[in-house]
Amino acid sequence: MKRLLVFGAALALTVASAQQLQGNPNLRGEITVWSWDIAAKALEANIPGFNKLFPNVKVTVLDIGNQATYDRGLAGCAAGGGDLPDVYSIENNEAEVFWARFPNCFTDLNTLQPAASTLRNQFPAFKWTELTVGNKVFAMPWDSGPVVMFYRRDIYSQAGVNPATIRTWDDFIAAGKKIAQATNNRVKVGVIANGQDDEWFRMLANQNGCFYFNNEASAVTVNQPGCVTALETVKKLIDAGIVMQGGWNEQIQAFKAGTVATSMFGAWYEGTIRSNAPDQSGKWGVYLMPASRAGGVRAANLGGSALAIPASSRNKEAAWAFVRYALGTTEGQVTMLKQYGLVPSLLAATRDPYVAQPQAYWGNQRIWQQILGTLGSVPAARGTQFFQEARAIMVKTQADYVAGRFPNAKAALDAAAQQISQATGLPIAR
Repeated sequence: MKRLLVFGAALALTVASAQQLQGNPNLRGEITVWSWDIAAKALEANIPGFNKLFPNVKVTVLDIGNQATYDRGLAGCAAGGGDLPDVYSIENNEAEVFWARFPNCFTDLNTLQPAASTLRNQFPAFKWTELTVGNKVFAMPWDSGPVVMFYRRDIYSQAGVNPATIRTWDDFIAAGKKIAQATNNRVKVGVIANGQDDEWFRMLANQNGCFYFNNEASAVTVNQPGCVTALETVKKLIDAGIVMQGGWNEQIQAFKAGTVATSMFGAWYEGTIRSNAPDQSGKWGVYLMPASRAGGVRAANLGGSALAIPASSRNKEAAWAFVRYALGTTEGQVTMLKQYGLVPSLLAATRDPYVAQPQAYWGNQRIWQQILGTLGSVPAARGTQFFQEARAIMVKTQADYVAGRFPNAKAALDAAAQQISQATGLPIAR
């Protein structure tokens, strides 16, 4: 909890500020919000509370899908702001794409009242990094994605696996073999989206202090030692035959069918499991991601989003009021945590009594205390404006390496670094 303690001094101010959002029946109009999946549902869940303060603002949340939100956002900005909503959901990793390529497409939140800069101490500093350009703030922090292992208590127990003994990835592979044996190979210990995504590589790379780029966004670092270890581990897991391969939908189908015993994701996946498998209440638990070596880091971040207001919005005041309610009040953030498992970034919300409560779905485990306890150990990483280009190259590189098209992980990542450097113009770090 180091990071949270660092910001502890700001908590008293945070609580006070979070309670200062005053309603205004004179504020009128309609606003549209673009988002996806449980994020859209979570924002919808905030509308009743928001309308108690702002009864004459009609909010419409549209779930247009994750990729479609990104693609339509780029198209809208390229068209000068046409066909954009009043509130736009954006993942932190992708945020810099918009600020760098379309600097006039979104509203500087410091030009609204109150200015975003007055809310700065209410969130951890790292959450603002990708949302700020100079003195301009283009989006407000939403959730974080601390990575954990969601596991099936009953399947682990059947195989005689105690999750408390899984401290390294080698331990995890041994556990996977025991689970496969106990279930006649019917149940795998995880799902890796090889060939469709590189999320496992990113989580492991972040854990090992590596990412596509350095934190100054000035060089390509994807072939550094921490990333080599990450890619080697992904291949070891697949070669061991203990994981299945599949994308987002296949992973949901697998845990609903009980054919996968573990899902590793950012903590926002809690809501995905809970809402898709309500009949499995009490069967699931949470433990920390394994380390690459004994005593190593057992934390990473995957995902985390923000809300921005397009410059083309005709009702910025109402849009800003909704953003401040959903993300800047404990009530708004805890509503999303309770119903859809979105981990708050608002510091006051992490101190809400709900965070310390045992959760029935998760076998009465105090999962939110455990999950939020990893935040201070997450190594920093920056997506930069070239995130999607680097990701596309890494998805193919990982699949090629797993298929044996490179002699080793270092050679695969050297090739990826060359391609990313050519695509971005950034040098490869030495």
